[in-house]
Amino acid sequence: MGEDIAAKELRRRGYRIRERNFRCSLGEIDIVAEEGGEIVIVEVKTRSGDSHGDPQDAVTAAKARKLRNLGEADLAQKELHDADWRIDVVAIRTDLPAGPKVEISRDAISG
Repeated sequence: MGEDIAAKELRRRGYRIRERNFRCSLGEIDIVAEEGGEIVIVEVKTRSGDSHGDPQDAVTAAKARKLRNLGEADLAQKELHDADWRIDVVAIRTDLPAGPKVEISRDAISG
């Protein structure tokens, strides 16, 4: 559900969804998008309560390293070696009375 909400919000904000659930031996990328000529690796974190903290807090240093490696693997597989790219994190809270709250952190993980 969180990835569907994220994809809808990304499209609304002008991103073009290139692929969902890219998989390789290193793991999985939730969404691969494009925005402003830049490839965007998107990690989606969804929470239905605050017992596990804010969704953004789930992106640890180890997860950040993994996402960088996954991004490089995705671009290499598609022969986009010189492409500009970044990693965005979409944090979603689904337990709010007004409906889901979606926050997009652009370039959330630097290389």
